Amino acid sequence: MDKRTLLAVALSIVVISAFYLIQGTFFPPKPKTATETVAEQPGGQQVISESPIQADPVLIQQAAPDFQETGIEAGPASEQRITINTGLATVVLSNAGGDVVSYKLNEHNDREDFVEMVLPGTKESHAFTVALGGINAQPLSSFFNVTRVSNYIVEFYRDFAVSDGGQVRLTKRFDFRPDEYMFELTVTLDGGRTLSSLNFSAGNGSAAYTLGSAPQFGPRFEKLDQRYEYRRYYTFTDGKFKTIKVNNNNPSLINPGFAWGAVAGKYFALIAMPLTNQVEMAFSTRSEPGIPDSSRLYLIRPAVQNGSRVSDVYRFYLGPKSQNALGVYDTAANSFKLRDTQLIKVANTSGFLGPLESLLKWLLMLFYRIIPNYGAAIILLTILVKAIMFPLTKKGSESTLRMQSLSPKIKEIQDKYKDNPQKMNAEMGELYKKEGYNPLSGCLPMIIQLPIFFAMYNLFNTHFDLRGAMFIPGWIPDLSLPESIWTMPFKVPLLGWSNLRVLPFLYVGSQLLYGKVTQTPDQQGNAQMKMMLYVMPIMFFFILYDVPSGLLLYWIMSNVLTMVQQLTINKYLAKKKSEAAAANPTPIIAPHPKKKKKRG
Repeated sequence: MDKRTLLAVALSIVVISAFYLIQGTFFPPKPKTATETVAEQPGGQQVISESPIQADPVLIQQAAPDFQETGIEAGPASEQRITINTGLATVVLSNAGGDVVSYKLNEHNDREDFVEMVLPGTKESHAFTVALGGINAQPLSSFFNVTRVSNYIVEFYRDFAVSDGGQVRLTKRFDFRPDEYMFELTVTLDGGRTLSSLNFSAGNGSAAYTLGSAPQFGPRFEKLDQRYEYRRYYTFTDGKFKTIKVNNNNPSLINPGFAWGAVAGKYFALIAMPLTNQVEMAFSTRSEPGIPDSSRLYLIRPAVQNGSRVSDVYRFYLGPKSQNALGVYDTAANSFKLRDTQLIKVANTSGFLGPLESLLKWLLMLFYRIIPNYGAAIILLTILVKAIMFPLTKKGSESTLRMQSLSPKIKEIQDKYKDNPQKMNAEMGELYKKEGYNPLSGCLPMIIQLPIFFAMYNLFNTHFDLRGAMFIPGWIPDLSLPESIWTMPFKVPLLGWSNLRVLPFLYVGSQLLYGKVTQTPDQQGNAQMKMMLYVMPIMFFFILYDVPSGLLLYWIMSNVLTMVQQLTINKYLAKKKSEAAAANPTPIIAPHPKKKKKRG
C-alpha cells in the first residue's frame, strides 16, 4: 500500500472516529398575566382527579420499627393542580407531593406542541420531589395542603408523624418570576419541640431530605445515542467548570461547596443553584422501571443532628441552552439580580476549536440577516469557506500533478533498491531535493482543512438557532433534525430505521462523484483506491443516516463545490501543461539517412 493510500485510510479513520467523539455531542405571543387552571367541586374545593394516590412507603427515624407515614391532620381528599404561566413557561403543579408535573416552554415547539421539559408519565416522573431520607428514599406523594400566595407563588405543606412519637412539617414554596426561566424553591422541615434532630433513615439512606429532579427532561426523544441526542453533567465549583462522568450503576456524588450543577441536553438544560453550602449533589443514570435513559439530579440535605428546623433555598434554571437565555444571569439583567454566575458555560460546546467555531457562527448569523433562511445561510457559508480554501486546494492539486511527473523516477528508484530500504529512502530524498518537491505539500492542505470541518460539524450539530429552522417547507422543516419524506409502517431490521430520508442518498451520490472527479490517473487502476471510492461513502451512509439535516446539507454542498473547484483546477492545469509544452517543444530528432553502399 503506497503512502497516499495509507494517508487516505488514516484520514478516513480520523473522520469516522471524530463522528463518535465530537459532542459535542440542531410562536405565540407571551401571555401578560399568570393564570390558574383547576376544576372545582361544589364547596370551592379545587380538584382534577378523584382517584386517591397510594400511601407513601415506610418512613422511619433513627432506624425505629416499621411505621406507616401518617398525616397529623386530614389533608385534601384528592389531587389539586395549579397552573402558572410566566410568559416563557407554563408550569403545572400538583398537591400530590407538591411536585411539578408539567413544564412547557411557550417559545419552543416540539412536534405538535410546546417543548415539555417534564416528560409525562406516572408519579415517578414528577419533578422537584422531596423524600425524607437519603437518595434511595421514596419521594412523598401524599396530598399536601395548598396556599396560593400570589399569581406566581404557591406553597405546599403537610405535617407527618414519625416513629418516635414526634412530628415534622414539610413545606415546599415555589416562587416563579414573569419572563424568567429561573425560579426559586424553598424546602423547610420543622420538627418544632417534638424532635431534637432531623435524621430520617429510609431507602437505605440517612439524611434530612433529598430533593430530586424528574428522571428525564424533554424534549421527547427515542433514545440517547450520545452523539445527536445526549445528556451531559456539569458542576461549577470555585470558578472551575467541570464535566462529570456518571457511572450507570452508581450515582456520582458531589461534595458540598459547589456553586451550581447541571444536566444538559443538546438544546435544553436543568441547572440547580443551592443558596446553602450544606447540601450534596448527585447525578444518576440508573435504569428505572418504565423510564429509559434516566438522567436525574439529586440535592441531598445531610442529617441535622442538633436542631429541629432547616430551611434551604434553591434556584433552578429549566429552559433553553442558548447564550441569550443563560447570559442574562451574568449581567444582573434578571429579577434575582444575579451576575457572573457563568451559567453560559453550559451552552459552550466548542472545545479547543471555540474561537474558530465562534467565527463561523458569526458568519452564519451574518448570512442569515441577509437571507432569513438558515438553509440558505449554510449554503452561503459553505461557499465562502470553500472560496477561502481554494488556494490551498489548488496547491494540493498542483502538488499531486507534480508527484505524477516524478512517478517514473520514483518507480525506477524503488525497483533498483527494493532490497535496500535505507538506500531507497536516501535516494528518494535526494530526488525530492533535486526537484524541489516536498512530499507533504499535497497532504498539508487537507490537514489544514480538518479543523474547519470539525468546527463546522459541531456548529451545525449544536447551534441552538438551527432548532426549528425551516429550509424547504414540506421537506426540511427543521435543520436540527433528520428530514423525512415517508414514515414507514415498520422498522428496518437491525438498523431500526422507520423513516425514508433523501439527504443521505444525495450525500452518497455527491461523494461518489466527488471521488471520481478528484481521482488521479494513477489511482484509477489501483484496486485499493477503487474500494475506498465505493466503500467509504456507503459506510458513511449508515453513519450519517440519522444526523441533523443541516449537517448533511453542508456536506453535500461542500462535495458539490469541491467537484466544481477540482474541474476548474484540472482545466487550468491542463491548459498550463499545454502552454508549457508549446513553449518548450520536445525536439524531434530526424533519422539519419542510410549511407548507400558503394558498389565494388
